Amino acid sequence: MTEYLPAAIGALAMAISVAMGAFGAHGLKAILTPESLQTWETAARYLAYHGLGLFAVAFLHARAPGRLTQVATALMVLGMVLFSASLFGYALTHEPALAMMAPFGGTSFMAGWLCLAVAAFRAHGRARRAAGAADAPQREDRT
Repeated sequence: MTEYLPAAIGALAMAISVAMGAFGAHGLKAILTPESLQTWETAARYLAYHGLGLFAVAFLHARAPGRLTQVATALMVLGMVLFSASLFGYALTHEPALAMMAPFGGTSFMAGWLCLAVAAFRAHGRARRAAGAADAPQREDRT
């Protein structure tokens, strides 16, 4: 995976978030109940948050590529589907099965952020060790 993939997915998520937010505010305001409209807005907001989160993943992956940034990308995308998409559907249909998917999406979001945090801490540790090795006095070979 390159850093471009999470950035591209994040940008798409942001565009969709803006479109869905505007559609909810202008196209659905007269149709949905206030509770359903609030659900719609929550779905759009969390889609935006995690679209931005994918830019954070791309930033770290560009500097310290690794498996954890790949897993963070997958988990955030999965969360977008399980949380945001299910809440968009629930706001329109009131189908309970859709609402029941949202907690799994939230869990996926949290796991994605935790993977990103662990990847960042690991990258920080590697950078400190590399800086320490560069700053360490060089021993002369006395053979």
